[in-house]
Amino acid sequence: MHIPSIEVHKAATLQEASALLGRFSPDVRLLAGGTDVLVDLKTARFSVGHLVALGGIKKLRGVTEERDGLRIGALTTITELDRSPLVAGAYAALRDATSRMATPQVRNAATVGGNVAGAVPCADLPPILIAMNATALLSSDKGERTVALEDLVVGPRTTVLRDNELLAAVNVPRPPERFGAAYARFGLREANAIAVAGVAVALALNDDRTVRSARIALCAVAPAPKFVKEATRLLVGRVLDERACAQAAALAMEAAEPISDLRGSAEYRRELVGTLTRRALAAAHQRIGR
Repeated sequence: MHIPSIEVHKAATLQEASALLGRFSPDVRLLAGGTDVLVDLKTARFSVGHLVALGGIKKLRGVTEERDGLRIGALTTITELDRSPLVAGAYAALRDATSRMATPQVRNAATVGGNVAGAVPCADLPPILIAMNATALLSSDKGERTVALEDLVVGPRTTVLRDNELLAAVNVPRPPERFGAAYARFGLREANAIAVAGVAVALALNDDRTVRSARIALCAVAPAPKFVKEATRLLVGRVLDERACAQAAALAMEAAEPISDLRGSAEYRRELVGTLTRRALAAAHQRIGR
């Protein structure tokens, strides 16, 4: 396997990257960490004549604390996000995803933008970001727009990004009081294995321990990350007891659209969703009490 001849363009600014995307579309891809795109080129999943390298755009890097929450630059590596001192407290659930993703070598190169906007159904970051009500900042030479994370990916390797747009950052809002979140996933190995199924949960409780807000999101069991809206309607106003958790798990199983492949049957994946939903609910609830 080898990569065919490709012209690489090094963008120095977001505007330049956007202009290059618009100029060469559809015969172009972005190059950030390269952990997906280079493999795809080698295996001929797709073929393009141009790559736009983003490594020189410094404003796309880093995790910063803003007035309304965390801003995670699209070029931030998974390792950088995992080790950021800002990913603590109410944001600690992000580490549930980053710490178990791929291998250390891959995490050192792979970027948040690639994991999110690459739109691979088994990607680990999208479900926990969706559960935490994150938004995607999309940038082009025409300006910026914000999209809810659950609306960014519409299918396998397909997003709402326009030809000249790129993901600049992910914004995670500051969690409310009495908040907890968690991500539970299952792979065929403890390390270096993509998710067979994954479930993320975010909860906020009232003073009387009833649920004020709840968000559940799935990965690897549908063509795109799945936000289970029905679970919010079910859980809000209730105490998170065993019956409520079982009902939420049943709704998550109904929302899943799994396929059968070499990692497991559709039926197996659907059962996993139920188990992982109960685990994630319990973990998120426990974090509220800390």
